[in-house]
Amino acid sequence: MSRIAKAPISIPSGVEVLIEEGTVRAKGPKGELSLNLARDIRLIQEEGLLSVETADATDKAKKAKNLVAMSGTTRAMVNNLIVGVSQGFERKLNIIGVGYRAQAQGNKLNLSLGFSHPVAYSLPEGVTAETPTQTEIVLRGTDKQVLGQVAAEIRSYRPPEPYKGKGIRYADEHVVRKQAKKK
Repeated sequence: MSRIAKAPISIPSGVEVLIEEGTVRAKGPKGELSLNLARDIRLIQEEGLLSVETADATDKAKKAKNLVAMSGTTRAMVNNLIVGVSQGFERKLNIIGVGYRAQAQGNKLNLSLGFSHPVAYSLPEGVTAETPTQTEIVLRGTDKQVLGQVAAEIRSYRPPEPYKGKGIRYADEHVVRKQAKKK
């Protein structure tokens, strides 16, 4: 078993975890999420802790690389499930460029990115967007995978370019700048 899979997951107060055959459901103050488990992975719940085990505890099964990798992956995904329903996730984007701006309107995000037309991005269910300023976008949601995908799709409209640094970037992203061509 991987080192990540050996670490138990603590269940915070206010979060209910139901383990059914092949699925895990978590319900908390931020919402409800579910996850399908791999066929040879089991979750064991005891006194506010969840632990991941392989279904067959023989040495041959433990040494199978795919099963070891899936146990660590499953533990990380279940942890993200629990954190999502209890605290939620947040992703920040910055817009850099003259005339580039964003505006959140309900479940749509209107972007002016220097194109001849405005870009209207429809947010999926479970993801909300705020624009504290015209050049900042704050995305919030319970599902970490969906939130990351939305942030990547918004960033793909105008990724940061290396010469002037213009574009949409993650708040913690560092863009390595290139020097312009010399004469």
